[in-house]
Amino acid sequence: MDTTHVTGDQATGTFLAHRSLLFTVAYEMLGSVADAEDVLQETWLRWTAADTAEVGEPRAYLVRITTRQALNRLRALKRRRESYVGSWLPEPLLTTPDVATDVELAESVSMALMLVLETLSPTERAVFVLREAFGVDYDEIAAAVGKTRAAVHQIAHRARRHVEARQPRRTVTARQAREAVTAFRQALETRDLQGLLDVLAPEVVAISDGGGIKQATPRPVTGAEKVARFIVGGLTKHEVALTAEPTTINGSPALALHFDGELDGIMALRVEDTRITGLYYVRNPQKLTRLEAETPLTLR
Repeated sequence: MDTTHVTGDQATGTFLAHRSLLFTVAYEMLGSVADAEDVLQETWLRWTAADTAEVGEPRAYLVRITTRQALNRLRALKRRRESYVGSWLPEPLLTTPDVATDVELAESVSMALMLVLETLSPTERAVFVLREAFGVDYDEIAAAVGKTRAAVHQIAHRARRHVEARQPRRTVTARQAREAVTAFRQALETRDLQGLLDVLAPEVVAISDGGGIKQATPRPVTGAEKVARFIVGGLTKHEVALTAEPTTINGSPALALHFDGELDGIMALRVEDTRITGLYYVRNPQKLTRLEAETPLTLR
């Protein structure tokens, strides 16, 4: 019997069984599908080179490898994003229906939270993601990030306070979210200024990402009046035929905006207390290449 072949099949099966989890870990840390996929490839190579027969807990071992590779890449990305043209937004993911129904998972991959995670240091982000989203124990996190358990405790506490101060959680029902998105869509397609004002929260923030390839606002637009007038003014100025197709991006309601029949971008929406508090519009074509198929995500 060829035991090497059997072991190889088992290693492959183990990796594939945890692939969605590993991708979710890498994506939450990096905000980029391409970089997350590269991390998974590096994890696979290290997994196949390891003596898997000696690995007691394959899931923990694979998460540790993925975290280390993502952390290395995140440090390099931090430098690259400092020179990014305009505002940076995570690469949008077309997600499966189960992601939207899992409140904890949807929140962890939401555009709003991932933007807050961008303000953390690479190590803080890794610790926060592993602890808050995936419930990894402190010893395992310490092994993954190369810190002591005590240090990880402090980092986790600091990161949690930072995130909660910038992204307080507010509950909203699925029905309330649908109603807000429907009202926004109707107002958008009809260029109805008052309709937009009715559905936008006073503190709404609109961020657009063109990556220097397409036109986008260089900085966020804040406040319902400014955001509504900016939207209507832009649509009126360019005189394009607009259609907004409902979709689910990163587990949250979103619209795929088509101008004269061509996809212009993806607008993810954050709904809180029946009104829209966040508009995240990705126009950078380099971030719109993986919207044909749904991406399975999981925290387990």
